[in-house]
Amino acid sequence: MILEKEYLKLKEQRLTNYTKWLQYPPELIVIGGGITGAGIALDASLRGISTLLIEKNDFASGTSSKSTKLIHGGLRYLKQLEFGLVKETGLERAVTHRNIPHLIHPEKMLLPISKDGTFNFWSASLAIGLYDWLAKVLKKDRKRSFNKKKTLQKEPLLNKRLVQSSVQYSEYRTDDARLTIEIIKSAQNEGAHTLNYATFQGFLYEKDQIIGIQIKDLLLDKIFEIHAQQIVSAAGPWVDELRTQDQSLNDKSLHLTKGVHIVVPHQKLPLSSAVYFDDFDGRMIFAIPRADITYVGTTDTNYTGDKNQVTCDVQDAEYLIHACNTMFDVPTLDKKDIISHWAGLRPLIHEKGKGPSELSRKDEIFESPSGLISIAGGKLTGYRKMARRVIKKVQKKHPSLSQAKGKTRRYKLHKKPFKNYASFLDFKQQLINTYPSICSKTIHHLCDTYGATAQSILQNSQESKYEKNEHKLIDAELSHCFENEMVIYPEDYFIRRSSRLYFDIFFMQTNLNFVIELFSKHFNWSEQTAKKQKDKCLADLAEGLKFKQV
Repeated sequence: MILEKEYLKLKEQRLTNYTKWLQYPPELIVIGGGITGAGIALDASLRGISTLLIEKNDFASGTSSKSTKLIHGGLRYLKQLEFGLVKETGLERAVTHRNIPHLIHPEKMLLPISKDGTFNFWSASLAIGLYDWLAKVLKKDRKRSFNKKKTLQKEPLLNKRLVQSSVQYSEYRTDDARLTIEIIKSAQNEGAHTLNYATFQGFLYEKDQIIGIQIKDLLLDKIFEIHAQQIVSAAGPWVDELRTQDQSLNDKSLHLTKGVHIVVPHQKLPLSSAVYFDDFDGRMIFAIPRADITYVGTTDTNYTGDKNQVTCDVQDAEYLIHACNTMFDVPTLDKKDIISHWAGLRPLIHEKGKGPSELSRKDEIFESPSGLISIAGGKLTGYRKMARRVIKKVQKKHPSLSQAKGKTRRYKLHKKPFKNYASFLDFKQQLINTYPSICSKTIHHLCDTYGATAQSILQNSQESKYEKNEHKLIDAELSHCFENEMVIYPEDYFIRRSSRLYFDIFFMQTNLNFVIELFSKHFNWSEQTAKKQKDKCLADLAEGLKFKQV
């Protein structure tokens, strides 16, 4: 347990809330703090439905921090004739980009055409043309086709023996965990209550109908019973476990597949643009440059193991390394070049006789005889529409709840929103000009992570008592996270709030002791607690760097 000063405030606030909920129960409880649960909590609270969201670990700690980190329409789903899914998610890209531009970055994607590949030139041109049409892509962002010579000018690292031509199209890059956190913060601003480290324990019934749940608060080490008119399970890979506990699991069940991404230094794979390429084994793979690194993924394999311990194994790494060595003319990549990685689960809807890559990415809503509503499947990009469908079902089922219409389509997901992406880029450049002594890479990180809040973090860093500039900046950043980002443990900061473990692992190595020191001071940790949290972070580092040790 944490022995704390600030933590005592957190405990007191939680106890106050539980006491209040006993007297005035929320109308809706959402189980699961990933992108889907976050979207449901925001949609509900904007309609005036009192909402409580719980997450057993940290927010976005499951699938919602392990995606390819793209807001994309799913080009490859056209092969499965998923026109509705592609249209919906394609249109949602622009909605999300407008509502939180600092997290949704336009990304030109190059699709090389190779002999015997998944796409030939004509099928790729037709598919991407249809993709642009379904998503109503602006003329300036529509597909462009290149012959072999121009393709190699766009991306000189492509294998000259394989590439015949290419098609370029538009997507958006994001940080999935940050997007989830911003949606949860927005839900809080609209009156929702959200708890991380609060585990679902069981359902409460009355006449075979669910009337509430048991929650074990891991920070308080106590179990509470909270009633609500409606329970929604958005537990991702754990949805079937809750349906089993409710005795409502039927022939429609989840099919879990594992997706792995690896991270290599940009100098090892110095791509000029993002590439969506063929692995010649029925799948397509992304290779995306981002600052000092390039990340590559994803795999798509059946998974039946421990859902709480999903890792990148040697076969996953070798598969992605081999794909890169086949498609790109670079000095041969090796597993030892991998400096980080992540692995996550896709909770897809099982379809008999279909392999992992053939399964639909559509979401599906299940309603049990006990009244439990569960949602599974779907894509990161479609979170808003998924939430809308769930809340409309909740409203139809409970006429006494607010019947207000949804408001998320034009809802800005930040307290200090930017008008558009151009204004965000101008803001970033202004900060770079204002703080010439601070590395531009750091300013890019703060802006891309916290948006307009980066300005106050930079200002506060100037007043920090620490001597080193890097420590001043970390002090200011963590202070913001303590006060506004629901950070409780160092892993929350390194993985879900800043993505340092994935995209700047050497920052984490260099500054781990200082970060532990700041957490210890803020929460008044004992030496034992500080060591325990440091050991967890060292285990994360060892896992991220494990292939370099081979």
